[in-house]
Amino acid sequence: MKTPSTDSISPTGDQAPLTSFETALTLPNPRKGKVRDIYTIPEHMMQSGTEGLAGSGALVMIASDRISAFDVVLPTAIPGKGRMLTSIATFWLKWIDKQGICKTHLISTDDSIIPDAALTETTGRGHLKGRTTIGRLCKVIPVECVVRGYLEGSGLKDYQATGSVCGVKLPEGLQQCDKLPQPIFTPATKAEEGHDENIPFEEAGEHVKDLGGMDLMTKLRDLSIEIYTRASEYALERGIILADTKFEFGLPIDGEGNIIDYEPILIDEALTPDSSRFWPADDYQPGRAQASFDKQFVREYLQSLVDSGKWDKTDPGPVLPDEVIQGTLARYEQARAMLAD
Repeated sequence: MKTPSTDSISPTGDQAPLTSFETALTLPNPRKGKVRDIYTIPEHMMQSGTEGLAGSGALVMIASDRISAFDVVLPTAIPGKGRMLTSIATFWLKWIDKQGICKTHLISTDDSIIPDAALTETTGRGHLKGRTTIGRLCKVIPVECVVRGYLEGSGLKDYQATGSVCGVKLPEGLQQCDKLPQPIFTPATKAEEGHDENIPFEEAGEHVKDLGGMDLMTKLRDLSIEIYTRASEYALERGIILADTKFEFGLPIDGEGNIIDYEPILIDEALTPDSSRFWPADDYQPGRAQASFDKQFVREYLQSLVDSGKWDKTDPGPVLPDEVIQGTLARYEQARAMLAD
């Protein structure tokens, strides 16, 4: 996997790796996710041409250095995190497409497609280098497609309470972080604010009844499990256990918002430390929490604050100390290096 350069050109022309907590481009439809700043770029504004976008324009996603945990965006930037996430996600999106599993929204990671006129005093070209994803415009399917191969997190809590995860019955006697007999699909609602909620497969079908209902959910389940299974095999060969992950899918639309293809494609990011649990295979042991290459390191620090009564998992989140910032960066970088060919 080729890693984007950490050198960026700052607005003043100096070579420097810029930290970017948020961006402010003058592009249509600006909106902010927990980590990514999202815009639309009409076809006529593109600074350099891209194939396959005639009359439709594209989506622009800029991966910031924000980090969220417990559904709260923390006030501390993790310098360079957005570039690493973009590098890892781009690798996986290209890999998924090359494997012929499904199409993805990825068009380019070339920030020069964004016109100079969209840059602002606070967001120069250097804030976009290595962070930019140009994707196809899609109607987002409003269900998180979660696949679990191991028992941890909310799945573990669900199992301990009911013996099932999202209505999927599991064998008795499973321990924390046990490998499941086979990967399971556990959809969740996509919350605009607050926590996503695990839901049964049949209920997920109701959430997308206008887009294809149960037929669509069956297709998304099969695609999600296939991506997870094949990516897990790839990662394990390189010493990483992919414990679980979540995907988002969409239906391509034209510039007017009309659906032009009902075959779902993979959108947003894929298989990054922000959307997955990555564990070192050589340290894996069921029955306990695992060491991780993902933001579990941040969650554990925050949970220690919760346990000591210093935070209640609501906004505003606490400032992260330097050792947590550096530890997070080191874990993300190690995952990227291990996944590289």
